[in-house]
Amino acid sequence: MASGGGNKKKVLLMGKSSSGKTSMRSIIFANYIPRDTRRLGATLDVEHSHVRFLGDLVLNLWDCGGQETFMENYFASQRHNIFRNVAVLIYVFDVESRELEKDFHYYKSCLESIGEHSKDAKVFCLIHKMDLIPEDQRDMVFSERVAELKRRSIPLEVTCFKTSIWDETLYKAWSSIVVSLISNVSALQKHLGSFAKIMDADEVVLFERSTFLVIAHTSQDSSADRDPHRFEKISNIIKQFKLACSKSTAQFQNLEVRNENFSAFIDYFTTNTYVMVVMSDPTIPSATTVINIHNARKHFEKLEGSL
Repeated sequence: MASGGGNKKKVLLMGKSSSGKTSMRSIIFANYIPRDTRRLGATLDVEHSHVRFLGDLVLNLWDCGGQETFMENYFASQRHNIFRNVAVLIYVFDVESRELEKDFHYYKSCLESIGEHSKDAKVFCLIHKMDLIPEDQRDMVFSERVAELKRRSIPLEVTCFKTSIWDETLYKAWSSIVVSLISNVSALQKHLGSFAKIMDADEVVLFERSTFLVIAHTSQDSSADRDPHRFEKISNIIKQFKLACSKSTAQFQNLEVRNENFSAFIDYFTTNTYVMVVMSDPTIPSATTVINIHNARKHFEKLEGSL
């Protein structure tokens, strides 16, 4: 993913040391698989990276080391440099931290600095390493932590996600965060809906090309029994498949999955996206769907450039 000019958005990734910040960044943006993050070392001070997204959107990502010495410097000598012109603050909490009050103290200091230097910034909290909590307790633990964070965040609004590097929750959180930075994403959603109707597709999903984060989706069939996390699960699966292809010197371009109930097509779409089209009508030939995807590329390329 390229760096450069354009519509830059500064994103602060903060949290105590060993909370999992660099691991999640490496999985989403640097094509690591979860087990490989074990060899990552601690972040020293601040690591900068630029990630290009739709159109001219560039994420200026600041991964801030969480050791106490660095944290204290962020709020003292580096305060203005770190917290000015921030579009998004992402604060990562280790759900099993034994120093929760200290975590809250640093989080509150972040909010105070954001309020002073970037009062319009969006704030997201990731309750991370949820896989370490027994499955039947996760919702309860998450709800309690969210309630506490919202109380301590007043008067700022905060959006919380439970995450783990081992499942689709990481993609759900980061998709939501990135989409919040895309201007006029509702127009993209509207055009996807029209595209789905023209093809008589059950669902159409747009993924960012490098990260496979979900950007937009539309559904013609709102069946209650569908997995609400299905798109993020597909993100995770296809991202791993793409990595496997690259390791064997093959390049992932498209994929068709078919059974007696549906057909799913995943194909490159625009310069920055892949599209997934799900069809349940068995009378529509695969070739027709592929041609429709091809014919829509120019329209969505132009639309993407206006975002």
